[in-house]
Amino acid sequence: MLKLKNIISESIATKQRLLEDQATLIKILDASNQILQSLRNGGRIYFCGNGGSAADAQHLAAEFSGRFYTDRRALPAEALHTNSSYLTAVANDYSYDVVYSRLISGIGRKDDVLVGISTSGNSKNVVLAFEAAHAIGMTTIALTGSKGGKMKDCSKIWIPAPSDDTPRIQECHILIGHAICQRVEESFFENS
Repeated sequence: MLKLKNIISESIATKQRLLEDQATLIKILDASNQILQSLRNGGRIYFCGNGGSAADAQHLAAEFSGRFYTDRRALPAEALHTNSSYLTAVANDYSYDVVYSRLISGIGRKDDVLVGISTSGNSKNVVLAFEAAHAIGMTTIALTGSKGGKMKDCSKIWIPAPSDDTPRIQECHILIGHAICQRVEESFFENS
């Protein structure tokens, strides 16, 4: 029982650190505003990550394209890893490192936003996707752990979770993603 309570306590403590970090809260607002501006300009929101971060990417894309709190029209958002034929073909024929960058180069547009999720911030395929997005003029938003890795310096908006523990980072990523979804949904559909 003590171990379970310690796990829950650390999760709460991590979120408390996030709540008290004014600079990161401002970055979350900035990310919300960038996504809102993109959607208002006809842009799309793309998400990418690996493993648990891919699951988070897919979860957050569904919150935008499905619904979050309100019944409303779908917002154009998708996780880049959900086409398994594409993913396995490019990984086999080229390299797993380019599965996201190749797709961004093919479908990305200037008004789009790419949200990359990586607990380490060093996922090569996400870093390369950010580079491809920058070449197009897309906005990049990185969700990482506290150190940020390479994504810290190659994103327009870097949002660090205040932890170096993968499960606590991932819990913060979903919280941050949900906060962004709610702000965007409320703002985009405020007159509906």
